[in-house]
Amino acid sequence: MTSQQEAIELDGIAGWSVDMMETLGGPGAGLAIFVENLFPPIPSEVILPMAGFAARLGELSLLGAIIWTTAGSVLGAWMLYGLGAWLGHDRIRRIVSRMPLMDGADVDRTRDWFDKHGHKAVFFGRMLPLFRSFISIPAGIERMNFTVFTMLTALGSLIWNSVFVLAGYLLGANWHLIDPYAATLQYIVLAAATTAVGWFIWKRLRSRRAETADSAA
Repeated sequence: MTSQQEAIELDGIAGWSVDMMETLGGPGAGLAIFVENLFPPIPSEVILPMAGFAARLGELSLLGAIIWTTAGSVLGAWMLYGLGAWLGHDRIRRIVSRMPLMDGADVDRTRDWFDKHGHKAVFFGRMLPLFRSFISIPAGIERMNFTVFTMLTALGSLIWNSVFVLAGYLLGANWHLIDPYAATLQYIVLAAATTAVGWFIWKRLRSRRAETADSAA
């Protein structure tokens, strides 16, 4: 099978990604990941191997694929950081205070947690499905030092991107073999997040029932 035949058989997000890279080269890979950062339902676990695949097809260099996708990741993170900074702590606190089972103190606790663990959260968050994009918003809300945020985002993104770009480059037309492993990781993260949310809701409902019982006594 020739490189041209391999590219023609791709469709969906994979085909769209390769088309971008065929048309724009390295900047196309960066643009695809930039869009993925702003719209998390578009999976980086598909786009990044496609960047490696495009490098294998000769549409761009392997180093260029890694550099451009990392640049796209950082630019997307900057946009979401800016959104968080625009919303700000006080505005988020007012919004959350109006939500069922939530109160402003939850935002304050989140701020305290982010003050202690924000650097680790941004760095490791860039290597977790679903959280890769969203972690930039609380960083903006709490106005994490922008230079530090950029460095941590770039480093975490570089590691994540390099793994998937290299996998796509080495596997070539068999890039889809990555899917089961990426899907498993995504399911684990989703299960952990769902468990955490369920625990929070259970704990908050229990607390509210206790407060209601005390008031009635």
